[in-house]
Amino acid sequence: MNIGVGGLKARPVAMPQSLSLILIHVIFSTKDRRPFIDHANRQALHAYMATIARNEGAECYRIGGVEDHVHLAIRLPRTMAVADLIRQIKASSSSWMKEQSKDLAVFAWQRGYACFSISPQYRQELLEYIDNQEEHHRSRTFQEELRVFLSKYEVDYDEAYVWD
Repeated sequence: MNIGVGGLKARPVAMPQSLSLILIHVIFSTKDRRPFIDHANRQALHAYMATIARNEGAECYRIGGVEDHVHLAIRLPRTMAVADLIRQIKASSSSWMKEQSKDLAVFAWQRGYACFSISPQYRQELLEYIDNQEEHHRSRTFQEELRVFLSKYEVDYDEAYVWD
């Protein structure tokens, strides 16, 4: 029986919750946009990256891309900063790629990344966009694609510092 101040019955103490749904679209390229991610290693790389994200507490809805970059649709865990999650994904997957063959010994991701928050109502649209990367890149380079996203989401940037 819970007895409060003055003999009155106290309300049960509820445990507070921290809830979130933060859906992000992350894009980053290989260093100098070198075409390291070929059909032979792409699926395994994407699966490895998804596992890293899940091990960090994120929900990885989709990873896709072409030879020189990747797109990720991720539900960010409520306890982790975007930069920390992306740093872990990039560092671990870069090491993994280098172990796959001598030809990949110099594999590296670009230093930066682009990240955009997405309303859950547009999740399916994002997943379809990621699934159709090869089609998109028949007529558009990575740089052109990224400029479109930066413009769409009204992100100010300096061309001199976007590409490495």
